[in-house]
Amino acid sequence: MKIITVIGARPQFIKAAPVSHALAEVGVDETLIHTGQHHDKSMSDVFFDELGIPAPEYNLEIQGGLHGEMTGRMLAAIEEVLIKEKPDKVLVYGDTNSTLAGALAAVKLHLPVIHVEAGLRSFNRRMPEEINRIMTDHVSELLLCTSEVAINHLKAEGVFQGVHLVGDVMADINRSTREGLGDLHELLAQFGVEPKKYILMTWHRAENTDDSERLRSIAAAVNALSETVVLPLHPRTRMALERENISLNDNVKVVEPLSYRQMTALMCSSKCVLTDSGGVQKEAYWCRVPCITMRDETEWTETVDVGWNCLVGAAEQDIVKAVRSFSPNAEHPVLYGDGYAAKRIAELLKAEVDI
Repeated sequence: MKIITVIGARPQFIKAAPVSHALAEVGVDETLIHTGQHHDKSMSDVFFDELGIPAPEYNLEIQGGLHGEMTGRMLAAIEEVLIKEKPDKVLVYGDTNSTLAGALAAVKLHLPVIHVEAGLRSFNRRMPEEINRIMTDHVSELLLCTSEVAINHLKAEGVFQGVHLVGDVMADINRSTREGLGDLHELLAQFGVEPKKYILMTWHRAENTDDSERLRSIAAAVNALSETVVLPLHPRTRMALERENISLNDNVKVVEPLSYRQMTALMCSSKCVLTDSGGVQKEAYWCRVPCITMRDETEWTETVDVGWNCLVGAAEQDIVKAVRSFSPNAEHPVLYGDGYAAKRIAELLKAEVDI
């Protein structure tokens, strides 16, 4: 079997690492297309090097522009590669513009689509990610889900065929990375922090950077905190702060985007995580660190339901109050699988070859 995998953003590089390794182990031929959506070296190359991901055979170098423009350019370029390569199936991850472009290019050529991380819903259709994931699910042949909640979302939309519970591939890479961290004191010293005496923050979602009011409110909140905040600054957020002429106080240690190992180490040693990311909410949970999410809803509802994730939106007073008072539950049930999702995915695809 020959599979084309389409990736383009930081979380997809991380997810691709265990799956690409597992596919190679069972003899599935995989070709990688990198759309270029995240093209900065600190957001792209470092993950291929650190996680041992095979170099993409194609780098489309498509970035910038509005959502429709970017997705359209990707669709056209991916289509050309698919016509040339003639794969048996096309695999996509998550909910980015690269995901949707890959799925649409495939289905229009009558190629089966495999969607890893299917069935997630935030129920906020103003989020471009929500539209991407819904449309991708509804053209996919194999829908690989992280939890029963995701499966139930698909059932509610009338999607029953090709749905499989495999767990979360990010749990795979998170498990293996945490097992190999070793002594963290030297790494933490590089950032001038001590265990459990700082907050790790990520801040990049369009709703919190493109909206001036939300941007200013979040900046005011972190400036009001007494704790040290380590902030790996996303290029989009950096440009937004410069555009609005917003400064961050000295308690905020702004650093360049981190490698996955650095991010995991800082997360596991932090007092809490402050984020608007999707994947970081899960990673904080696996690291047993309280998570405060600067969004009004989340697709990772299980982390909220078990009391380890708190949704606060972007209001300054709500963010500050949560940092000062939020405490997770004592219980910490297993969420999103056992860390062997990639193996299950590879076995599913190998079984199709053997039939």
